[in-house]
Amino acid sequence: MEHLIHSRVKNIEISGIRKFFNMVADRPGLISLTIGQPDFPTPEHVKEAGKEAITGNFTTYTHNAGFLELRQAACDFIREKYGLDYQPDEVITTVGASEALDITFRTILEEGTEVILPGPVYPGYEPLIRLCGAKPVYIDTRPNGFRLSAELIAPHLNERTRCIVLPYPSNPTGATLSEQELREIAALVKGRPIWVVSDEIYSELVYNGRHHSIAKWLREQTIVINGLSKSHSMTGWRVGFVFAPSFVTKHMLKVHQYSVSCTSSISQKAALAALTAGKNDAEAMRLQYRERMEYAYRRLIDMGLKVEKPNGAFYLFPSIAAFGQSSFDFAIDVVNKAGVALVPGSAFSQYGEGHVRLSYAYSLNMLKEGLDRLERYIKERQ
Repeated sequence: MEHLIHSRVKNIEISGIRKFFNMVADRPGLISLTIGQPDFPTPEHVKEAGKEAITGNFTTYTHNAGFLELRQAACDFIREKYGLDYQPDEVITTVGASEALDITFRTILEEGTEVILPGPVYPGYEPLIRLCGAKPVYIDTRPNGFRLSAELIAPHLNERTRCIVLPYPSNPTGATLSEQELREIAALVKGRPIWVVSDEIYSELVYNGRHHSIAKWLREQTIVINGLSKSHSMTGWRVGFVFAPSFVTKHMLKVHQYSVSCTSSISQKAALAALTAGKNDAEAMRLQYRERMEYAYRRLIDMGLKVEKPNGAFYLFPSIAAFGQSSFDFAIDVVNKAGVALVPGSAFSQYGEGHVRLSYAYSLNMLKEGLDRLERYIKERQ
């Protein structure tokens, strides 16, 4: 009966990140620096709000887009943090940022349309795009410090271009875009029949300066994706948000409704606490991530590895091109000989080849042990 499976589903694969993690997860004594999972517990007041939702019987369906108080809080949060002006009918509460991306692409993409992606990039976009019958078009951002720019985008625009994805701060590189770079992209796209999907899930984890959203200059053509997984260490609560003009959210809401009805009511109550009483919860985590980033970055440089210093998220993406191996073979060798797991750069498109991704969403003690092992491995190969 397998021949009855949809060909597009058969032709996509499990994320390269998860595939590699699952491959090595059961190795005894392994130090895994692979997954982008915050190691902080969900803040106590957020957990208490979830408990109160259960005991208070807030356990039924909500409005498909999320209950009104939460949507208003989400609008207030991004207005205060990033200067974005949205109303409650322009936000949908989703089952994590992943579902936000899914309903976005299913609403705006059609057969044969094209989506511009910066390479290297998080592997979760391409399968969703292909399931819509659209085509991902990768742009090599390596010569520009892993940053997409108007100059890089312009030659790839054509009548089939439907969307440009701006995933900044970046997974896997930690790159961010400046206000000037965003203004230039907005000027290039403004007035064209093209959407910008701005994935800002790491927006609260920027180390120098502040996060800027292209929606400030391109509101009517921008769909903003955000959520609480990274900012409030709420990955398992599955709360995301999509912000967009009401003329598009009214259509996205239909896709969302038939997919999930609504986000968990209990998680929504926890999210309300995160966005109000806990609106600055990310700051303490950000400071610790920055400390870890500085430590891990310095260690990699001292090992002789070339690596761009990240300005956001919690990843480093060092080059391993000097070792003359594919990123997968290098990563397997490090697992077998050093007991450290890093994600092969090939998981992040062809433009990630020659790199590995290291997540520093782990304690300093774990980072130290993992980097000590990696350093011994590198010295033995020199």
